[in-house]
Amino acid sequence: MALTMKVLWAIIGCGLVTWLSRVIPFVLVKNFDLPNWLIRYLSFVPLVIMTALIMENIFTHHAGSLPSVNMDNLLATVPTFLAAIISKSLIVIVVVGIICMALIRLAF
Repeated sequence: MALTMKVLWAIIGCGLVTWLSRVIPFVLVKNFDLPNWLIRYLSFVPLVIMTALIMENIFTHHAGSLPSVNMDNLLATVPTFLAAIISKSLIVIVVVGIICMALIRLAF
């Protein structure tokens, strides 16, 4: 596919919109003091995002029926979660997760 001017401007526009949507909230919050209840509320956002990502990978959605459990991901999640509790180190968590998934895929 040739890179035409239309495609180039679309890429630049998408990049600009993405960048602005990530920078503008920081600029606005920098100039205002947020109330304590909002700061407390926003402190739960990372936990909610991680929970949603984990649950999305453990359960597989089937239209018209209940979700099923993805056993490979569930088996890799347990030791990775234990590594997270014990180490609290992102690199350890990632390495344990990758090794667990590799061993599970090798075994099954």
